[in-house]
Amino acid sequence: MSSERRHLTSPTELRALSHPTRLTILTLLDEEGPLTATEAGERIGESPANASFHLRTLAKYGYVEEAPGGRGRQRPWQIVRRDVDIPGDELSAEAKLAADALLELIRARDNDRLLAYGRTRADYPKEWRSAATEIRTSLHLTATELAELGARIEELLQPYVEGDEARAGTLPVAFGLFAVPTRLPADDDERDVR
Repeated sequence: MSSERRHLTSPTELRALSHPTRLTILTLLDEEGPLTATEAGERIGESPANASFHLRTLAKYGYVEEAPGGRGRQRPWQIVRRDVDIPGDELSAEAKLAADALLELIRARDNDRLLAYGRTRADYPKEWRSAATEIRTSLHLTATELAELGARIEELLQPYVEGDEARAGTLPVAFGLFAVPTRLPADDDERDVR
């Protein structure tokens, strides 16, 4: 989506990201903008010291950075925006275990967000209820077509990702998509027929 794509292959970095508190802090910074460790800790029910530790760990791996305008304990942190890719075919056995744990946590959070919206949907104004979208379909695609579809969706999202800052009238919107095969190919299905 953005011009800079980060490939995660380090088991240490993958394990650092797979900590639930760190993912919660990243989500919070993404949704609310810059926060101090104290503010982040208050919002997620952690001590300022614990939030500070997790923010420093995220900074060590380049996921957050100090935001302008702070000093000492009052320094705010902000998310560093970049696309992340976990190239499964390039991972060591140790990195694959760490990636699996991270992806399982992310998928569970995505599911929790969708369920939470379902429980609170009636609380949103009608314009937001009407705008929210859930699409489910089954497609028959070749591997090439599936890759093309993913690239086209990323292209459609690009203008929104590049301009992703809080503006009047906006809310943070969780956008998730999965497009995965639902069965293994039979021997005669493996060739790419277009």
